Amino acid sequence: MTKTILVVDDKKNLRLMVQQYLTQEGFRVVLAENGREALFVARHEKPDLILLDIMMPEMSGYDFIRTYAKEGEAPIILLTAKLEEADKVLGLELGADDYVTKPFSMRELVARIRAVLRRAEKESRPAAVLRVADIVLDQTSRLVKVKDTVVDLTPSEFDLLALLMGSPGRAFSRTELLDYLQGNSFEGVERTIDVHIRNLRSKIEPEPKQPRYVETVFGVGYRFCSEPAA
Repeated sequence: MTKTILVVDDKKNLRLMVQQYLTQEGFRVVLAENGREALFVARHEKPDLILLDIMMPEMSGYDFIRTYAKEGEAPIILLTAKLEEADKVLGLELGADDYVTKPFSMRELVARIRAVLRRAEKESRPAAVLRVADIVLDQTSRLVKVKDTVVDLTPSEFDLLALLMGSPGRAFSRTELLDYLQGNSFEGVERTIDVHIRNLRSKIEPEPKQPRYVETVFGVGYRFCSEPAA
């Protein structure tokens, strides 16, 4: 799948030069001349990576990162003419993934882009097999074993268990779990989750009324216990 790169820089000639080279390298490129315009473009184009200048009118690169962090997750590579280490460190601390100091070679830029994209893809790829306590969940075969015994789960039960096991110890609200199962346009009610959890517990818990694995977080929802009691 073609990756989309958002290039943000107030220098038109640099934007066009980078666009031309990256297009030749097989990327789809969209442009913005300042941070404010970049926010608009990012919301509509959903880039896979952002090349971001720091010093720009309207909205600086730093301010863009602060705002974008609340609504997007694309990795960011800073394009900066500044040589001071503090400027680079600030960008990385705010959430940038890498930086390239101007002037830069196009070959180096492409190498950095590909490296950051590979790292982001690896980090976002869910583990094919989840193992927590006595439960093993294989997301490829959609098979669940409890103490080496295969357990038959419905699709909803399987997806709920995979989400909970993927973040052991994290409490998920009923709304989050329902949204995960049915999407933003769901017509169900939060208590639907309680039914799924009750059925799931009946299949994986030694004592469903005293669950070891899927715990209730009162006033919130549910979590998978990272260290179930013996």
